[in-house]
Amino acid sequence: MDGNSLEFTAIRGVQAGSAYYVIMVPLKVVPRLFKFDDEAMPAELRAQRVLNKARVPAIANYIANNPTEYILSSLCASIDGEIAFEPAAQDGPLRKVGQLRIDMGATILINDGQHRRAAIEDAIRERPTMGDETISVVVFADRGLKRSQQMFADLNIHAVRPTKSIKLLYDHRNALAGLSRDVVKAVPLFRDFTDYENTSISNRSIKLFTLSSLHQATAELIGKSKSGKVEVDDKDLAVEFWNAVIAQMPDWQRVGTREVSSFELRRDYIHAHGVAVHAIAVAGAQLRKTHPRDWKQRLAKLRDIDWSRANRTLWDNRALVAGKVNKSKNNVTLVTNVVVRALGLRLTSEAQRVEDLYAPVQGVVLKAAS
Repeated sequence: MDGNSLEFTAIRGVQAGSAYYVIMVPLKVVPRLFKFDDEAMPAELRAQRVLNKARVPAIANYIANNPTEYILSSLCASIDGEIAFEPAAQDGPLRKVGQLRIDMGATILINDGQHRRAAIEDAIRERPTMGDETISVVVFADRGLKRSQQMFADLNIHAVRPTKSIKLLYDHRNALAGLSRDVVKAVPLFRDFTDYENTSISNRSIKLFTLSSLHQATAELIGKSKSGKVEVDDKDLAVEFWNAVIAQMPDWQRVGTREVSSFELRRDYIHAHGVAVHAIAVAGAQLRKTHPRDWKQRLAKLRDIDWSRANRTLWDNRALVAGKVNKSKNNVTLVTNVVVRALGLRLTSEAQRVEDLYAPVQGVVLKAAS
């Protein structure tokens, strides 16, 4: 190798009988050093998926807005060109540490992390002072397109996205996520019967709620988006509301006293599913706004709703699709309409529009209160 080369301090390792290296790259160098596959090339001639540009701003904002807290996992890259590793020592532990020299004419292609690479470029454009910070990069010698494509498949085939519930549990930067955790802890039934890790509940679980469904419902109740500011009174409002709802839901209480199992309730009733929890919250927000003085007393009307899944006339295609509970946007609206009418409230124009689309098929008509 001639003198025209890049040089990095590196750690050498071995996987599948081949050497690889871990190097630290300054963020300001990342955009210049690593290339994308040409998006215009057909997928079979690339070793990477096309960049989803819609994902980049969120990652870039995360980096730029959290300069003292952000964390980025390693990039993975292949080097198509000449490389040489010079160990710091010929034996002992230091034989795996040394200088990695990469020919200036080599192409360094990202196998995993192209969205992080694009986000880093945007973030340091906004905060140039971050340019001297570093990201670790795992580099392999390029062994052709077929091997690079296999690397991408292997890196992603076993990847599992964390559930929304566990992300909410561990997110201490999001005020609304923190509010949801506080509300769950403050409501005894929620505290004892909420699954903090999963977004769906298995038949064997004793849990009745998920953190993600309670988070979504509570956000609807207090009228806050993910980025909305959480007020001091929001927790008290939510805790008071959910305790009042539980007081009008005898079946939920029976789970709390172990008179019935969560599985039996989910099997037989709609109100044991997230679509109903969400619907109650949406209707509850409307109730509190319409009747600020006596909303709690009016919640007693929840007892009049026949939540049984056996009531197919009411729930088919409203909450049940092909016999299974569905939580699409329209299904949430349709279940909300049942709760709204039970509470003696008017359907909103959008709710009425969805109801009108549903009613001709089902022959069930819910009209706005006169």
